[in-house]
Amino acid sequence: MACPTQFLCKALRTVGLVLFYYVFSIGITFYNKWLMKDFHFPLFMTLVHLTIIFCLSTLTRSAMQCWTGKPRVTLPWKVYFSKVAPTALATALDIGLSNWSFLFITISLYTMTKSSAVLFILFFSLLFKLEEPNPFLILVVVLISSGLFMFTLKSTQFNLEGFIMVLLASFIGGIRWTLTQLLMQKAELGLQNPIDTMYHLQPLMFLGLFPLFLLNEGLSVSTTEKLFRVSELSHLLYSLVTLSVGGMLAFGLGFSEFLLVSRTSSLTLSIAGIFKEVCTLLLAVEFLGDKMSTVNWLGFAVCLSGISLHIGLKTYRNKVGNGPMVRYLPVRENPDLEFPLLQTKDDHCEDTNDEEEHEILY
Repeated sequence: MACPTQFLCKALRTVGLVLFYYVFSIGITFYNKWLMKDFHFPLFMTLVHLTIIFCLSTLTRSAMQCWTGKPRVTLPWKVYFSKVAPTALATALDIGLSNWSFLFITISLYTMTKSSAVLFILFFSLLFKLEEPNPFLILVVVLISSGLFMFTLKSTQFNLEGFIMVLLASFIGGIRWTLTQLLMQKAELGLQNPIDTMYHLQPLMFLGLFPLFLLNEGLSVSTTEKLFRVSELSHLLYSLVTLSVGGMLAFGLGFSEFLLVSRTSSLTLSIAGIFKEVCTLLLAVEFLGDKMSTVNWLGFAVCLSGISLHIGLKTYRNKVGNGPMVRYLPVRENPDLEFPLLQTKDDHCEDTNDEEEHEILY
């Protein structure tokens, strides 16, 4: 029998984890946009973020190893370069181009265009046979594409260069998440825990993005007065602190997504992502002065309806027995997903016959 307070505790915990996720997800979007106003080196900023994420992932892995007493997975070099490198390169380009676009476009246009990533994820999922063909997918594509077109139609703050960057980032993001799904699906690699995945991805992401950084920003960064030619130490410290805060937000985003999925389900993350985009647009209009017409808002609603339909279809297929391609074991059956600080006494009252699984629904 479940405890009387079980559902209330689970609801409060879910709300808390969703808000925790919102803080990092919305926060890093606005923070990077703010930082790009004065610091015009998005690729260098991304490299710093990758370095910080790697350091924090290393510390987290060490803490988990001390807590569990079990060694963390470390891939051999041959497997590392052959299996992880494609995912790392796609992830680096996705993040790098997304940050780069903040130099040109508003947060509202960025948010809307990044929503189109669902189309590309869907395309590559079909290509890699991770998704079963379905007639309703045509409607999903039409809704999202139409919504994107309506949002950019007669937009007074439209920038073609930035729009192409985000659209390219969304395309690469489709490859990124498909490869990430395949990577985490391979049980023999032992990367089911996203902390281990982040740890292994960051070095190759850094190496993949570094040549693009040298080509576009190398000379400018080496001569900027904000970093290497500072006249006052305070300017250098300010730049380092602001970059470090962004790196911690980036790590917190990945960690909060992991917590939300591991303690609830990826469906919760998907639904939370829809409301997050609504919140992001409302905040951008209210505080940053982004301008959106009635047609733009209507396009945004149409796009979200397409994303919602896609989530609904995947949920329905999972319930009727087709099941997802990738599953996480229940938290209590997978030691890597245990977070003792999140457990409460009420958790022990949960039904032991609960076979809920947390699947990836990208």
